[in-house]
Amino acid sequence: MIELACDIVSSARRAGATDAECTIVEGQEFSANVRMGEVENVKESGSHAVGLRALVGLRSGSAYTSDFSPAGIGKLVESAVALARVTSEDPHAGLPQPEELGAAGGDLGLYFEDIENLPAGQKIELARQAERAALDLDPRITNSEGGSFDSYYGRRVMANSRGFAGQYRRSSCSLAVVPVASDGGQMQRDYWYTLSRSFAGLEPAPEVGRRAAERALERLGARKVDTQRVAVVFDPRVARTLLGHLLEAVNGDAIYRHSSFLAGKLGQAVAAAGVTVVDDGLMPGGFGTTPFDDEGVPSRRTLVLDQGVLRSYLLNTYTARKLGLRTTGNASRGVAGNPGISGGNFYIQAGPHPPERILASVENGFYVTELIGFGVNMVTGDYSRGAAGRWIRNGELSFPVHEVTIAGNLNQMLVDLEMIGSDLEFRGSVGAPTVRIREMTVGGR
Repeated sequence: MIELACDIVSSARRAGATDAECTIVEGQEFSANVRMGEVENVKESGSHAVGLRALVGLRSGSAYTSDFSPAGIGKLVESAVALARVTSEDPHAGLPQPEELGAAGGDLGLYFEDIENLPAGQKIELARQAERAALDLDPRITNSEGGSFDSYYGRRVMANSRGFAGQYRRSSCSLAVVPVASDGGQMQRDYWYTLSRSFAGLEPAPEVGRRAAERALERLGARKVDTQRVAVVFDPRVARTLLGHLLEAVNGDAIYRHSSFLAGKLGQAVAAAGVTVVDDGLMPGGFGTTPFDDEGVPSRRTLVLDQGVLRSYLLNTYTARKLGLRTTGNASRGVAGNPGISGGNFYIQAGPHPPERILASVENGFYVTELIGFGVNMVTGDYSRGAAGRWIRNGELSFPVHEVTIAGNLNQMLVDLEMIGSDLEFRGSVGAPTVRIREMTVGGR
């Protein structure tokens, strides 16, 4: 595969490209869904594709194909170079400098054979076991939206005309279940899931089903509350979404377009003094871990917020040039097109407070376990989303709450992050612990 990628780059140079970059991906995907013990659908697919980005001076064009025959590769090269000749010049276009290229060494724990060797029947049975565990926990679990098992393994190869060539393999799998609880005419649903780079790293299927059922049962009897301003505590699953918004806000594309509330704030305090946020592309086994980014720049650990001070944006080569900075190794893309930006393993550093202590600190407030909708303005930071969870009274979880909104502004919410939990967890590439925000508006009756 590396030889093929290098050959395609050489062909593009012979066809008139001044620089070229080739990406090849191949992979196998599996997905099974079970509902009420019956298999609803099973999908297994394999794919491969090759993409080429060609530059002619300051003009760039790209193309991709799944045809790996000599004729298909020839057409790919011809198309990419032809497109580059007719696009507009961009003074910031181009590949990274040779000294910026390379790959991180060491075992990053991205690929495990146990997923590749797992029989399809066993994957389906795990989904069935997780759903059955949820249904058997309590007679009030009366229905299910299903259990699912998904897996992937594959390879990514990259080469460019500035001397870089590299590849890595990845694997992943996940198990999830969504039970429905009913009591007194009210129905509530919730879910739980586990994911890992290896099959051995998954939580046991009965545990996944039990946790999902318990969460659904906790929501029975939910009601609205009066509109008020109170302390709001986000559980780790929901706190991840705050990190997702921050990840959008420090994206170099949003910064140079001035479409982020953090544009122009490097070196300024933008969050509470206890808030440290890291983007780590080298965390072993992480879902945001790669040895190099999608331009061939080595992945790295970037300190984004340091004790509340904004230290870095996340950049690829293009946005770094636009902003007069250096790439942070966060280029991301499919097999073709110009690179975008994505985080590595993006997380708030764990704090000193056990989650039970955070809850005990709240006399009257809202513990959020689910968010609904997308009411966030990244330019102004205005924030308003539907929410569900539990009310906190005298430091303890009380009755369940639903059909309310929580509203504030991300600028102020970052400043008001007054307690950070010790329970940092990753369920994907974004991680967060339990966090307490000093005050937000909870909109209900």
